[in-house]
Amino acid sequence: MLFEGAIRFLERAEGGFRIDDPAEANQTIHNNVQRTQEILHELNMALDLQSGGELAQTLRSLYEYIDRRLLQSNLQKQSDGIVEARRHLTILKDAWAQMLQSQSTGSRTQPVMAVA
Repeated sequence: MLFEGAIRFLERAEGGFRIDDPAEANQTIHNNVQRTQEILHELNMALDLQSGGELAQTLRSLYEYIDRRLLQSNLQKQSDGIVEARRHLTILKDAWAQMLQSQSTGSRTQPVMAVA
């Protein structure tokens, strides 16, 4: 659910670039990027680095990278970091969904988590 919320906020931020009024556009972009960053911080804080091993470390690095890209995009009001962040979060959301579906069906195949 957090991934879906973050993706939804990023879609709204992208929509801000199509708003004609500069003040409204900036506010839309800023507010939705900040909401996404808050979700990223929650996801980051939920990681158990002691038990999670390499996966937890990798996710932490990815969340921090996405956060930096969003900060840059928000400050410069450029959409490229927002689009990239949405792509990464969509991949993660789909990977988690695949894993959960595999567990619920009793499948023994391991989901592949590709991070572009």
